[in-house]
Amino acid sequence: MFKIPRLLFEKSRPGKTGYSFASPLPDDPPLLIEGDRVRQDIPDFPELSEVEIVRHYTNLSILNHSVDRGFYPLGSCTMKYNPKLNEKIAGMAELSAHPYTPADLVQGNLTLMHQLTGWLTALTGLPHYTLSPAAGAHGEFLGIMMIRKYLESRGDPRQIILMPDSAHGTNPASAHFAGYRIKEIPSNADGIIDINTLKQNLGPEVAALMVTNPNTLGIFEKHVREISRALHENGSLLYMDGANMNAFLGILRPADCGVDVLHLNLHKTFSTPHGGGGPGSGPIGVSEKLAEFLPQPRLISGPEGFGFDPGGDQSVGRIKNFYGNYLVMVKALVYLKSLGRENIRQVAEDAVLNANYLRARLKEILRLPYPSKTLHEVVFTDKGLPVSTLHIAKRLLDYNMHPFTMYFPLIVQGAMMIEPTETESRETLDEFVEALQAILTEAGKNPEIIETAPHRTPVKKLDETLAARQPVLKWQRNPES
Repeated sequence: MFKIPRLLFEKSRPGKTGYSFASPLPDDPPLLIEGDRVRQDIPDFPELSEVEIVRHYTNLSILNHSVDRGFYPLGSCTMKYNPKLNEKIAGMAELSAHPYTPADLVQGNLTLMHQLTGWLTALTGLPHYTLSPAAGAHGEFLGIMMIRKYLESRGDPRQIILMPDSAHGTNPASAHFAGYRIKEIPSNADGIIDINTLKQNLGPEVAALMVTNPNTLGIFEKHVREISRALHENGSLLYMDGANMNAFLGILRPADCGVDVLHLNLHKTFSTPHGGGGPGSGPIGVSEKLAEFLPQPRLISGPEGFGFDPGGDQSVGRIKNFYGNYLVMVKALVYLKSLGRENIRQVAEDAVLNANYLRARLKEILRLPYPSKTLHEVVFTDKGLPVSTLHIAKRLLDYNMHPFTMYFPLIVQGAMMIEPTETESRETLDEFVEALQAILTEAGKNPEIIETAPHRTPVKKLDETLAARQPVLKWQRNPES
């Protein structure tokens, strides 16, 4: 049974210390701040030995689940293993440079950024890129702002963004904050956009359609070329959320499907770390007609090497300090170079193979809401089960596995969105299937075990209603310590 480490404040005992220095230190420099401006004591500051502090933080570090500890099948978020080689190279001192360093002194850094845009162009077919956005949603917002600026420059401002009900959740938020109204397009019985419904919703006020492809059901929007033609005939643009690009990396180029704007999540498709609040990177690729609207500054190549173009009057302006999160770009480039052109396609093939392996094994015990073929992820429903999706997810924690994405997409009752990624072995997938089989067997025989889970984690089942109504947002001293 796990034991939660006591907080530093609760372990503190008067007189303990984690250091011992001679006073004064040999050649000790004089203090720059003297007298009563130097705090001699911090009230209630914990007093511990060095070994206690080290053990405290080490124990805390292993409480959180991570992809380095076990299976992490979050659907749509693509929590795949991040090769340590990427981290090692990004940490090289030779790659570090202050953002204000003149371009002529960082030609090596700029060369790596140029190489990354070359890879992204080759994989997507879109000729112009910016690496500025700090995350996928940041890139989405930029892409929609570029669409708005493009239409306004033509004297044709529009008010509506069409949105499939199977889109990523950030899509409508990005469009809303860019000043558009959202009009939802329902999925058909196959779990994709109904082309006739789409055409019925086209009109002079439609600026663009934001489509996630494959969508959040893991289903490829097979009518995407017909969709793009209909949009372009209407004077509208096609924005593609490329967060699921790992489903057809090296197999299909979005530009060949008529995509005008695309964002990529380097932390999802190209294996830079995911989560923890950043840093992230969400490059935007655009077609030729949108190039002049890219944000400032733009990385360019000239006779004297690489540099930055401040951009023309049509640019949407600066969206981030400097030029994006450079070391994240380095990790993505290392990932691509380590794979090489001959192996990139296998990323998508293995991701699709793993997801369909799980689909084939789990469809015997879980219900599929849509019959269509799926690619990199698969969504099940809790219809007909004796316990809910939440209960199953909580019980999975007892098997040292992170739960799948729950209750999304919203169009599926009790959705269980599962994405194994290309980095998991068949043995791991079998263990996941066996865990779900055991959980559903328990649910039929003794549902209380599932309903009160988890049992083997540091924190047990929480009273979520009480937590929402009486949140504890700050540390308070334990009176018994």
